[in-house]
Amino acid sequence: MTKGRHWQTAPTIADFEAMAADAYARLPADFREKSNELLIRIEDFATDDVLESLGIGNAYELLGLYHGVSLNNKSVMDVPRQPDMVFLYRRPILEEWAESGEALGDLITHVLVHEIGHHFGFSDDDMERIEKATGT
Repeated sequence: MTKGRHWQTAPTIADFEAMAADAYARLPADFREKSNELLIRIEDFATDDVLESLGIGNAYELLGLYHGVSLNNKSVMDVPRQPDMVFLYRRPILEEWAESGEALGDLITHVLVHEIGHHFGFSDDDMERIEKATGT
């Protein structure tokens, strides 16, 4: 759906939501099953508080973020808190897309896999293997 699409205008947040849903649907089934309680949110940029807490001065430097406690650090004794979330930041992703020439759908998949990978506490090699399984 998104791989060969050429955009006349910048994709909207709704377009990104559709592309993220498409990318998520292409993830391996066991990966999706274990991450089905994650919320995926699309925002234009990270908040100033988030950028400050990460020591990032330029909002375009952060493409995505996992917010929560990774599964390898959770305990059954933990007090329930906010749901774990993955944020995809539209404007920085668009900037990266314009600079890299990479297909937008592939870039969104890459960021999504990377951020969900943090939910599992995966290594970069684990995330790369999952990304390859999506066909990107």
